[in-house]
Amino acid sequence: MVDDRPVVVAAGGTGGHLFPAEALSNALAARGVAVELVTDARATKYGAAFPARAIHQIAAATPRGGSLQARIGAVLTLARGTLEARRLFKKIRPRAFVGFGGYPTVSPALAASWLRVPTILHEGNAVIGKANHFLADRVDAIAKGFDALGGVSAKIGAKTHRTGNPVRPMVIEAAKIAFPDFADGKLRLLVTGGSQGARIMSDVVPAAVALMPEEERRRLVIVQQARPEDIARVEETYLRLGLEAEVAAFFADLPMRIAKAHLVVARAGASTVSELAVIGRPAILVPLPHALDQDQAANAAQFAATGAAIVVDQSAFSPQWLATSLLEAQADLPDLARRAAAAKQVGVADAAERLADLVLSLASRSKDKP
Repeated sequence: MVDDRPVVVAAGGTGGHLFPAEALSNALAARGVAVELVTDARATKYGAAFPARAIHQIAAATPRGGSLQARIGAVLTLARGTLEARRLFKKIRPRAFVGFGGYPTVSPALAASWLRVPTILHEGNAVIGKANHFLADRVDAIAKGFDALGGVSAKIGAKTHRTGNPVRPMVIEAAKIAFPDFADGKLRLLVTGGSQGARIMSDVVPAAVALMPEEERRRLVIVQQARPEDIARVEETYLRLGLEAEVAAFFADLPMRIAKAHLVVARAGASTVSELAVIGRPAILVPLPHALDQDQAANAAQFAATGAAIVVDQSAFSPQWLATSLLEAQADLPDLARRAAAAKQVGVADAAERLADLVLSLASRSKDKP
């Protein structure tokens, strides 16, 4: 008899959570397993674009920061969301639940464990996030994106499984592209700052390029993501310098842009680092500062340990520092190729399949308890 019960995935409305959830959903769908998505209001706009047979919006909130009244309100919202998720799960009877971190995962994960649905968390970062840490004692397994997962006890560590971070099909396609040669003498630079862009990149990168000697500067081809309000000034600088540059707020084909680059300047979110590794490109990483978990710093450190990346604190990420780094890269092009190979060596291209294996393995051991 065919089991048509779905695997439920939960992810909030940011790329760092939705991209790996989407990749797992595609892998499960290829095996004939139905997927349903539980999310917050931010991700409902994806609609049919997400590979799920149904998308459910559950109340979610973050009980961190703000006034005492706001935190109490957030806890009450999470409690309401847990009851909503419990009613939903009793109706659709999921065979397994997979949460991808963030507070939109909390309520459905609590409901799933309450109903004894096999429950897995995926932690994409190299240090466990607050929401996943809160849930960790209650779940059956934790899939981790990096070799080492910081912030967990030995008890929690015992139920972790290294699957890697699932990446989108577009990333798998981009990974087939060989590291570009230097036949035309140009260094192709990609600058990205995460899903919302990063003002520091618009402040530092054009200024750094302006400091370079003209001959070396003209050997650059730049693709840069910038916030909408920063695009005009970034474009003006590159135009004034006579450079070949493309500046936009968003690149729908970002993995392909990574594949065509010799060097990437970026933040160090889990998805960014994982895509750099799978595609195999060297990077200068500027971790987001002041994060409570310091997750990007941990991600960057593990990637840098492979020899693929240079990590710089935002406080030291100055135009002069970057200008020097770009000149050093131009002076040793074979080193960029070596760093690209080092990145590719640690990429986990089949992470979605590994995670699907874990999910279905746990589901097969359970009984139909809801």
